Amino acid sequence: MFDAVRNNKRIVQVFLLLITVPFAMWGLDSYMNGDGGAAQVARVGDAKITLNQFQQAMREQQDRMRSQFPGVDAKLLDSPAIRESVLNGLVDQQLLLQEVNKQRLGVSVAALQEMIANIPAFQEDGKFSQKRYEEALRSQGMSPVGFEAQLRRDMALQALIGAVGESAFVPRTVVDRVVALQVESRQVQESLISAQALKAGVKLEAGELQKFYDENQARFTLPEQVKVEYLVLSQKNLEAKVSDAEVKAWYEEHKAQYALPEERRASHILLSTDSGDKAKIKAEAEALLAQLQKNPGQFAELAKKRSQDPGSAAKGGDLGFFARGMMVKPFEDAAFGLKEGELSGLVETDFGFHIIKVTGVKAAQPKPFAEVKGEIEADLKRQSAARQFAEAAEGFTNMVYEQSDSLKPAAEHYKLSLQQSGWLTRQGGAAAGVLNHPKLMEALFSDEVIKNGRNTAALEVSPGTLVAARLLEHKPSTLRPFDAVKAEIENQLKEAKAMRAAVEQGEGKLAALKSGKQEGVSWGGSQNVSRMAPGKLDSPALAAVFQVDAGKLPGFAGVELPGVGYALYKVNKVEAGQVDPALAQALGQQLSSIAARAQVEAYMASLRQRYKVEINKAALATKE
Repeated sequence: MFDAVRNNKRIVQVFLLLITVPFAMWGLDSYMNGDGGAAQVARVGDAKITLNQFQQAMREQQDRMRSQFPGVDAKLLDSPAIRESVLNGLVDQQLLLQEVNKQRLGVSVAALQEMIANIPAFQEDGKFSQKRYEEALRSQGMSPVGFEAQLRRDMALQALIGAVGESAFVPRTVVDRVVALQVESRQVQESLISAQALKAGVKLEAGELQKFYDENQARFTLPEQVKVEYLVLSQKNLEAKVSDAEVKAWYEEHKAQYALPEERRASHILLSTDSGDKAKIKAEAEALLAQLQKNPGQFAELAKKRSQDPGSAAKGGDLGFFARGMMVKPFEDAAFGLKEGELSGLVETDFGFHIIKVTGVKAAQPKPFAEVKGEIEADLKRQSAARQFAEAAEGFTNMVYEQSDSLKPAAEHYKLSLQQSGWLTRQGGAAAGVLNHPKLMEALFSDEVIKNGRNTAALEVSPGTLVAARLLEHKPSTLRPFDAVKAEIENQLKEAKAMRAAVEQGEGKLAALKSGKQEGVSWGGSQNVSRMAPGKLDSPALAAVFQVDAGKLPGFAGVELPGVGYALYKVNKVEAGQVDPALAQALGQQLSSIAARAQVEAYMASLRQRYKVEINKAALATKE
């Protein structure tokens, strides 16, 4: 099965795009520990997808969209379609995980070693470096055991997807036919019936302009607009000063908060249960444990010979120092329950059976003040600013409400600058800046603001930002006078009638051409076009040309070109193109990818039927 993955890495990558949220977001805690009693948004078989997992996935998806589309409307980032897409990704992940477990798809130690050794981030001078491997994982707060657990699962997932995709097959005859169609060339001539040329002869009936105006007044109505002044109270703009004495006092009172956690250094011997004969492997591990209990000094030697952990065996099983949370729970519990120099009993994890020896203990120690001073100062400033904002927000909210005929008192009291907007419509938009918030825009067009001349309430447009506004000028929705739009209407109607006339003429001439009457059509020069080199033909015209029966030449086609007129095409000759081997190979790969993707989508649909999937729509709709 893994040969399918190695030989078709590009296809596997395409399949993985179906899973829109990265597996990394689940974290090892989700695999090992679940999520307690957290609210769930979905259940897949016996497993649940919690609200916390969904919200984390939403944040990551929104961050990706913001980086790809700067300035994207915030409402689009939390739309029902986005929420549904993210949840479907999580459901698909869980379906695949359950199927991997059901099929007992494992990863051999050799395959895992090969994968790790080939990751560039773990290499120096093109070769695997144990030191670089450990440093890279440590920088991410991961241990080799934890990383390898996640990598094993990802490799098993890829193996399953690769095997499903391999079952899709595109016959060579189909590939050859598609390639031939792509390179086929047709010699065509064009005759254009221009709508613009017919426009001058278009006559409008008396009263037609007025009738169109009366029936389409919404087209000629200017939207309601307002121009406002506003105040912004922002936590970011509040000055928070913290003295060195306050920082030091906080450190002394909360030393435990800044302590380096207790760490253990351990070595282990792992006997993997990949082979499936668990009882036999356990018996071997028990015999090895008995041997070590008699002679503990052999631990490093036996680890080099017998351990099946690719990351530590060569070092006598040494895993280095690690804190709680960096190892799978059974391993961690055993290691932190031993004294230095002690040997564990057999410890079983998903990887197999471990024998653990603790070789070092680092007690929890407070970090030096100098090391954490900057962090504490920043935290205290944030806390101070948050307190100031909370206090100011209440007073600001009350003042703009109680003195609703002006924003100046609030501006003077809180030392804020009165700002002015441009003309705004109910839709807001990016041009509205900080005012572009649905509730604020609704308030700006309310009777309280427009008719009664009052301030809006102070509304939170983003975390830590309050905005209050009041009306400066108002333009009601206005129907433009008929005389102001008469010329515009006349032009629209003439263009529409000219277009209809061009289509009618073109369709009539096309029918005559197909019946054998070729008189009265002036053809332009010949040009050769293909599906890959369409020349000046747009997609509808190209499609029409290639729908002409190649067995009956000359052949004719016609197509409406919106805003231009009607084009007639005469196909004089059809020639087979020269097949480029590289093109044939590329198209073959594209067809294989399309077929494989369809196969995987069908497979995922079958998994949804096999495992019961329940969606908690009420929890899904809950906002953070």
